[in-house]
Amino acid sequence: MDAIVKKLSPETARPSREEAEEAVRTLLRWAGDDPAREGLLDTPKRVAKAYAELFSGYRADIDDVLGTTFEEVAGYNDIVLVRDIPFFSHCEHHMLPVIGKAHVAYLPQGRVLGLSKIARVVDVFARRLQTQEAMTAQIAESIDANLKPRGVAIMVEAEHMCMAMRGIQKSGSTTLTTTFTGEFKDNAAEQVRFMTMVRGR
Repeated sequence: MDAIVKKLSPETARPSREEAEEAVRTLLRWAGDDPAREGLLDTPKRVAKAYAELFSGYRADIDDVLGTTFEEVAGYNDIVLVRDIPFFSHCEHHMLPVIGKAHVAYLPQGRVLGLSKIARVVDVFARRLQTQEAMTAQIAESIDANLKPRGVAIMVEAEHMCMAMRGIQKSGSTTLTTTFTGEFKDNAAEQVRFMTMVRGR
């Protein structure tokens, strides 16, 4: 499953915290400020600590996250949908925030996931440098591989700060991506049912 994200080679091993902090100082100087001034003295430490949290998805094992499933479902075999899962990510092109929500559904085949696990898998992939398209596919692939349901449906909608803060500067625009596997992919009626459940308020 970790083939979903390319691992660092020995030549590009993870830098030390001190090296990360020095890189922040370099960026501060490049931006035109003085990292030695009072307000910026602790900024490198704060940024390194924030990055450890914001990109914690690289250290997560998705197989562990999705490892626990349940069989006692009283014969339930219809759509399980968790919608409006909020997430924060960063685009891999500009390292600017991506803010959105994910809707995740699957058709059980004898086993179900704990609902918190579904939100957790979204978080794991969001807390990496991403494209929205890749993140949508990764969520679906991980649930498909670990749970082996009859089908998975994912919808992700997000605002990209690389469009809002720079470049074209179109704040408020939303990008929508979907992925379907199994019965969701093969049956248009199931796709419609998923979309209706997501949009039903």
